[in-house]
Amino acid sequence: MKRYCLALDLKDDPTLIREYEKYHEKIWPEIEKSIKDSGIINMEIYRIENRMFMIMETVDHFSFEKKSISDFENSKVQEWEKLMWNYQQALPSAQSGEKWLLMTNIFKLY
Repeated sequence: MKRYCLALDLKDDPTLIREYEKYHEKIWPEIEKSIKDSGIINMEIYRIENRMFMIMETVDHFSFEKKSISDFENSKVQEWEKLMWNYQQALPSAQSGEKWLLMTNIFKLY
């Protein structure tokens, strides 16, 4: 199993943040299916203020590239992503079109 941590910001608006969280109380079934079908076993999102942190645990052969291709070909995922972009904003270092950015692990305690 692999673990990835990613970060993304929300627009700094309490109303929009509440709406975003409401959508995540019960995500669309097609979105849940696409997540699981890609090899993501567990996913958690945490928030402080408007900064979000996602932890993903995946099968060993998980591929961000394959997930991206699959998502691009899935109209329901595209609809979800377009909707979520109303609430999200890219981190300052994000390239054009990037959302969730992969974080670098800098410490482990075993």
